[in-house]
Amino acid sequence: MSHRLDPAILREYDIRGVVGTSLVAADAWVIGLGFAGMLRDAGLVPGGARPRVVVGYDGRLSSPMLEAALVEGLTAGGVDVVRIGLSTTPMLYYAEACSREEAGSAEQMQGGIQVTGSHNPKDHNGFKLVWGGAPFFGADLQALGDRIAALGPVEVGTGGEGPAFHLAKGGPAMGVAQGQMERREVLVAYADRLLADLRGLDPVALGRLRIGWDAGNGVAGPIIEALTARLPGENHLLFTKVDGHFPHHHPDPTVEANLADLRDLVLSRQLDFGVAFDGDADRLGLVDGLGRVVWGDQILMILAQDLLARQPGALIMADVKASSALFDQITVLGGRALMWKTGHSLIKSGMKAKGALLAGEMTGHLFFAEDWYGFDDAMLAVLRLMAASIRLGASITDLRSAMPEMASTPELRITVAAGQAAGLVAQVREGVARDGLPMDDTDGIRVSTADGWWLLRASNTEAKLSARAEAWNEAALARVLADLDERLAAMGVTRG
Repeated sequence: MSHRLDPAILREYDIRGVVGTSLVAADAWVIGLGFAGMLRDAGLVPGGARPRVVVGYDGRLSSPMLEAALVEGLTAGGVDVVRIGLSTTPMLYYAEACSREEAGSAEQMQGGIQVTGSHNPKDHNGFKLVWGGAPFFGADLQALGDRIAALGPVEVGTGGEGPAFHLAKGGPAMGVAQGQMERREVLVAYADRLLADLRGLDPVALGRLRIGWDAGNGVAGPIIEALTARLPGENHLLFTKVDGHFPHHHPDPTVEANLADLRDLVLSRQLDFGVAFDGDADRLGLVDGLGRVVWGDQILMILAQDLLARQPGALIMADVKASSALFDQITVLGGRALMWKTGHSLIKSGMKAKGALLAGEMTGHLFFAEDWYGFDDAMLAVLRLMAASIRLGASITDLRSAMPEMASTPELRITVAAGQAAGLVAQVREGVARDGLPMDDTDGIRVSTADGWWLLRASNTEAKLSARAEAWNEAALARVLADLDERLAAMGVTRG
């Protein structure tokens, strides 16, 4: 049977599809083959040695199958593979980053691929890729797609242990020696590195912390169990058994309904705070001691306050959807605030280019470059919240209560015809410019009014407009939204 990869699964930040429909084992194989060829052609390894790629996978039911096919494609393409097995995406990032700490090491990785469906529905899956310590996205993924298309269709046969793949027009990588594969355990080293972050903190204060942890049956479970077994204080765990059926709730901490079990735990046990993770543990949800959700920009506000007390003048980056209260607080505390484009890959690239020590998104991605590697890691974020509470001498609840109460919308998704989103934003931008309103066009347009601000941007992943608004109170928010609605209506679009 012949098969071709559906180019629609190559998204802006990663590769994603529906398993059995738009994403099958043959796709994983040819993605590995194509990525291996790009690494070889780049000549990243001196002396003609084979490039090395680290591969991990999350707890979805389809992940072991996709991981096995991916590794087969990578080795067929002439790269060596280090398989770290069941792991969070930050564990994959950690394994890749640590290999580069010693320049010239024979253990150095040139790339990494995590098989993960992240926070998406349980029948979805995909891949997040790293190239030379940087995210592999956007034009990189399109180049990968072009290379795969040039390889032609994949023939899928049946071998003794399952499907066997080869290219219809010939061998997978003519003249290329087969890569080698090894397995490696990284959970213990990763846990040790995380716990080192708490050194120097008052052990008595650490011992007083009472925290709830909700893994949502995602792959965060094993590392939560390993960490809390060694943490002082009182730790209450929910749903740490990895189960790709997600029997208790879906692991997306940006959906408030998914935090109900955690909220109940925090309130019933009178805990200091509770934390929840998405399916691959690179995004964090937070509930304070009063059961309030602390959203991504508010988490960043706490982390920024702690960082700036130790690193005056530090550059801190947040995406365009973040509250104005965050940018204002960073400035008041003597930091440098920078608004940036939405998207975890864009944030990571921007941090490296601009030298930011801390960054975050409304989606709960939190990125650390101070004594870390510049990637998003929800587990590290929890430890830094613990440290922030102790160093600032205030509970997470008190720190949340000190924040200004703004009226805001969640992210609003507005369906439009395919290919129209960017043009619609451009038309609205022209109208705003004619009216002389203050506007930031870092990512779409963020327009300031006397009452607050509204944001309109084209989604990078769907045929949708993304909007958000914030104001000083509900009446002001209604006026801000009325301005946005009027401008959308002029384009024939209804927010709904």
